[in-house]
Amino acid sequence: MPYEILEKRELGSSGAIYEMVLHTPLIAKKAHAGNFVLLRINETGERIPLTIADYNREKGTITMIIQVVGKSTKLICNQNVGDQILDVVGPLGNKIHIKKYDDPIVVIGGGIGIAPCYLQAKELRDAGNEIITILGARSRGLLIWKEKMETVSDQLIITTDDGSEGMKGVVTDPLKKIMQKRKISLVIAIGPLIMMKYVALTTNGTGDLPKVKTFVSLNTIMVDGTGMCGSCRFSTIDGDIQFACVDGPDVDAHIVDFNNLLKRAHRFLDQEKESLECYNNECRALEQLKREVV
Repeated sequence: MPYEILEKRELGSSGAIYEMVLHTPLIAKKAHAGNFVLLRINETGERIPLTIADYNREKGTITMIIQVVGKSTKLICNQNVGDQILDVVGPLGNKIHIKKYDDPIVVIGGGIGIAPCYLQAKELRDAGNEIITILGARSRGLLIWKEKMETVSDQLIITTDDGSEGMKGVVTDPLKKIMQKRKISLVIAIGPLIMMKYVALTTNGTGDLPKVKTFVSLNTIMVDGTGMCGSCRFSTIDGDIQFACVDGPDVDAHIVDFNNLLKRAHRFLDQEKESLECYNNECRALEQLKREVV
């Protein structure tokens, strides 16, 4: 059955990030932090994975944050309240393990990865944990859900590449300072692959800092989302193969071969650019036709 868009709003000032609330009662009933859904906007659309950023079991809704980067995300973000999405499959992936830790947990969100950090921080804090949150973005206009993250954090640190909000720098700068001063039970990092790579390098114990258990979320290119197609496979540093959709998406950061994963993440870049260009041309032609009719 189609799934209705109940709410939609633009986040930040970039004009390319949207928050959407979908009516998905069965998915909302089973959703947890760490889960994702697969969306297909229409019968000819591709299936894309989106992490569940929030849920409301009573209202039967899930919340997703979508950044326009290609044809499918632009097509979804062009939908409005009252429109319907053909397929929403989930919850998929493994929910995070929730328990009470002795020492603080550091939750690190970069870009739109901030959104799934909210749900993880919320569930872990509800279990009695102290949460130190570090949010990073290129600029203030790309910083999302700051107020929501404040509600689930005991301490909130902001970093931006250009210094337009918080401290100028990257998320590993405050992380190193925290690790030098305090014992940390766990680090969770969700964001761009390059960010997660350097968080993993910071916490792997090879430098002057202690080793800290670290999880990253690998929302790689997925097709079926159930482990059959192999599209979301990633290599470990030991040469093993795992699948983000069924072994993750949250996985031990210290086993991931990030260099290999960074290369794989760009393997469909040319096709994605071509598809987006064709879609933009279709949109422009449609707008021109509307003006001619008027």
